Amino acid sequence: MSVSSASDAEGSPWPPPGPQVPRGEEESEPGEEKVCAVCGDRASGYHFHVMTCEGCKGFFRRSIIKGVHFACPFSRSCPVTKAKRRQCQACRLQKCFDVGMRKDMIMSEEALQQRRALRWRRRLAREQPAGLTAEQEELIALLTTAHQRNFDSSFSQFTDYWPAVRLCLLSPRPQSPSESGGPAARPQPDCLDEDVLPDVFSMLPHFADLSTFMIQQVISFAKEIPAFRSLPINDQISLLKGSALDIYQVQFNTVFNAETNAWECGQHCYTIEDGALVGFQQIYLEPLLKFHISLKKLQLHEAEYALLQAVLLFSRDDANLIQRDFIDQYQEKAALTLKSYIDHCHPKPEGRFLYAKLLLLLTELQTLKVEYTRQILHIEDLSSMTPLLTEIIS
Repeated sequence: MSVSSASDAEGSPWPPPGPQVPRGEEESEPGEEKVCAVCGDRASGYHFHVMTCEGCKGFFRRSIIKGVHFACPFSRSCPVTKAKRRQCQACRLQKCFDVGMRKDMIMSEEALQQRRALRWRRRLAREQPAGLTAEQEELIALLTTAHQRNFDSSFSQFTDYWPAVRLCLLSPRPQSPSESGGPAARPQPDCLDEDVLPDVFSMLPHFADLSTFMIQQVISFAKEIPAFRSLPINDQISLLKGSALDIYQVQFNTVFNAETNAWECGQHCYTIEDGALVGFQQIYLEPLLKFHISLKKLQLHEAEYALLQAVLLFSRDDANLIQRDFIDQYQEKAALTLKSYIDHCHPKPEGRFLYAKLLLLLTELQTLKVEYTRQILHIEDLSSMTPLLTEIIS
């Protein structure tokens, strides 16, 4: 028996074709409750050729498969009702045959498993979202290539920078006996070991070069997008000034280690404590660390990082943009592609709310940018800022 035909045999909410169905049942009023032909309980559909309840369906199937021979202790005329159907199995089975249930329609266990597997595959097919369109796949390939070509995850090209500089604390050296009683010794420079006072490093020049290096990569990424290059130069500058710091953080998240809470940039490794050495306050550093931990936990694919950068790049915050409609359309296309990719490539239930979580994190990213700009402008040694970084945060 084929799987499809067996499906009709085991049970169906509709009567099988042919004259076997009682005429009275075919002509019953729509919505009228069906009753089991064996015990009178509420029927769930046609099973083995007869309208029955789930209980009698299961009883008939188990009895035939197991080949059990029941014996009636009375006169083989026991009443079979919903309340008394369990009292005599012999009379219940005979009633099943009397109303027309057919044992030749019972599926084997193997065929039943095949049917269940088929139903499961059909269900998955219905729930599976539609695949990516050719246009979306092309966009993903373009942005992923641009990201790979312009983001140096090993930071091997980060060579022209100020190293972290050790500050020298002025402290008096111990006086020798011969010096006692003489004039007070002048404090001498005393460079302490790293494990004694790690907070004596000046990280500001190094940070400025690191930020400039990251922003330069963002600019290179943007220039590889034909839609961006087609914009008027003033629009390009406006979009970069509005998004470079956000994209910088998204790219930086790809090298973030959530186990150590450190950004592993090749031979360089940064922690949130380094941000404090630059001069940032905890009101910025703590939400920044939380943002990177949350984003890393989403376990984004490389394509999703690239799409996210495009969504940020084409954010229309400047009212003076010339090609505002075009920018809106491209951002919408990137956002829809990102959602389609998530739906298609992230299994449920883990990926069910992934897109919504990303949108919430983007809102947090905007708040971080505002606080970052406020704090960086209040750091005293602005002379350490590079021209590019100064232009971006202005």
